[in-house]
Amino acid sequence: MVYIIVVILILLSGLFSGLTLGFLGLNKSDLETKMKAGDKRAKKIYSVRKKGNLLLCTLLVGNVGVNSTIALLLGSVASGVIAGFVATGLIVIFGEIVPQAVFSRHAFSLGVRVVWLVKILIFVLYPICFPIAWVLDKILGEEMPTIWSKDELIELIRMHKNSPRSSVDADEKRIVEGALTYSSKTVKDIMTPRNATFLLDAKDVLDEKILNKIKKSGFTRIPVLGKKGERPVGILYVKSLLRPEKKKRAKDICKKEKLLFLREDKNLDTVLNQLIAARRHMAFVISKQGVFLGVVTLEDVIEEVLAKEITDESDKYVAIQKKTRKRTTERRKKRRKK
Repeated sequence: MVYIIVVILILLSGLFSGLTLGFLGLNKSDLETKMKAGDKRAKKIYSVRKKGNLLLCTLLVGNVGVNSTIALLLGSVASGVIAGFVATGLIVIFGEIVPQAVFSRHAFSLGVRVVWLVKILIFVLYPICFPIAWVLDKILGEEMPTIWSKDELIELIRMHKNSPRSSVDADEKRIVEGALTYSSKTVKDIMTPRNATFLLDAKDVLDEKILNKIKKSGFTRIPVLGKKGERPVGILYVKSLLRPEKKKRAKDICKKEKLLFLREDKNLDTVLNQLIAARRHMAFVISKQGVFLGVVTLEDVIEEVLAKEITDESDKYVAIQKKTRKRTTERRKKRRKK
């Protein structure tokens, strides 16, 4: 009879040990996220996991009580030394190692099945465990939620993408990575330099020669430079050339209102907000001294968010962008080596 009771107690010890590792190994933040996503299983587990100290006290008190009883029962049927070795071996193997190995791999699925049992244990041991848990709550405070850094989130997405059980595909991984990293980039990283930008001078007469150049460029918005080719004074919209105009200069047709000037060190998340707020598709990049350096477009920023080139049938701008990105990548590698 004693041996039957010992076997039952060892099973209970393993259960307590596995539940301790399994339930407390489940992060509250992860469970809350699953709950918000509509996972009913997470809601069941969270009902007992939300009070971490009470759950911990309940499982540890139960485990210690069972292990102590096992040692006492074995001591009544064997000598002290033999009982100690037998009790230790049984508890370590069947009460700790085996159940913890099982629960560590299947904590969520097993936890859902035994939530009802944990609730019963909490109710039975509540008079003993609640005061201890209350003191721990006051001393230690609430559990800190898990906050992932950008690099950690990107690594998580990569792990999901490479897992056959994940629903995250390559396109979603690429977009998430782009969205998480674009704000750390600056205008300088993506802008088209002045010497690689198709420009017009304010005094340029829009004759057949200039119109042919505009047509071949494939651009729909062209910066127009002011005196001595300094800062832009407007943007020439190609659609405005559909109306026949004779002997008109670029400055007479270009749009001069709401020009957006940006510094080259401005972060792209700020740039995106400014472009949207100003309802502009193009902004001009200037240095601290006010020198015109190049242009950046809404398309450039969106490409960084999507981590993919956006091209159309007349897009000659891609080659320039690739050169710019290649130069940026090389510059970052040099910084990392330093």
